[in-house]
Amino acid sequence: MKLSQFKFDLPLNLIAQHPTKSREDSRLMVIYKDTGKIEHKVFRDVLTYFNDKDVMIVNNTKVFPARLYGKKEKTGAKIEVFLLRELNKPNRLWDVIVDPARKIRVGNKLYFGDNDELVAEVIDNTTSRGRTIRFLFDGDDNAFRGMLELLGETPLPRYIKRKPDEEDKERYQTVYAKYEGAVAAPTAGLHFSRELIKRLEIVGVNFAEATLHTGLGTFRPIEVEDLSKHKMDAEYFKVDENAAAIVNKAKAENRQICSIGTTTMRALESSVTAQGLLKPAEGWSNLFIHPPHEFSIATSLITNFHLPKTSLMIMACAFAGYDLMMEAYHTAIKEKYRFFGYGDAMLIL
Repeated sequence: MKLSQFKFDLPLNLIAQHPTKSREDSRLMVIYKDTGKIEHKVFRDVLTYFNDKDVMIVNNTKVFPARLYGKKEKTGAKIEVFLLRELNKPNRLWDVIVDPARKIRVGNKLYFGDNDELVAEVIDNTTSRGRTIRFLFDGDDNAFRGMLELLGETPLPRYIKRKPDEEDKERYQTVYAKYEGAVAAPTAGLHFSRELIKRLEIVGVNFAEATLHTGLGTFRPIEVEDLSKHKMDAEYFKVDENAAAIVNKAKAENRQICSIGTTTMRALESSVTAQGLLKPAEGWSNLFIHPPHEFSIATSLITNFHLPKTSLMIMACAFAGYDLMMEAYHTAIKEKYRFFGYGDAMLIL
């Protein structure tokens, strides 16, 4: 398929700028793949669509405060450094994006904090805006992480036109986040409160966990018309033995298996045996899921409403079917659903 087929006009006022008062207060559009039926619910109604021994698989990645503001040595020019991933923990090497990039050269030192509490040195150019930096910090890893927490900012996406606040530290994170490494939240999971998870468990729903550390590559604009030529940035993922056992048991019993989010789906589809079962796996996935795609594990998907022509929206089309998903998106715009990270959700059955 062609990228231009995934274009639609999205009014900017539908891009959510704040989370709902309560996580489960978001709206929920329910889409039936077999019949094309569309229902309008509230997210807490998700309870009514799952039964005893069904499985939900969540992405337990944890967002870290990836955006730092500092200044360049000598000139004092203000710079933004967006941390992408740690390359070497003992040496504190990081892949980052810098802005404005033209001012940041190899050998420059960068200072962060009112009293220059944190210093980094640029040691390599990776792309036009990408750099590798080394943090010059004498403390242990806990002290270093504490410094990043103190000086870093919640990495809200650019389409949220405001500064992050204290509420974002909690709400731009799932309640089950465990393993730090993401620079963007797995947003489908933001709708789950601890109370809703407990109610689902009382119904008999089993939860399994996977890890996929969401990077900026997930949101990088697709610049080729032929989708088969698009290359995703690799992201770290892990599926452990416990998750594989829970999912494969449900699969054998013909239970519903729901992927909570497109990042979870990428981890699952990167960990499939020749027999179509889920296997324990760990590594880096650059899987780009686009129509046509034969899904091996999940029978249902919870995801947010994404921006046009993004890999996330394209994956949803691959799962639900192109025509039905485009109808759902046009319905969402007509019904004024809220879009993207802090927006509303859909359940594709």
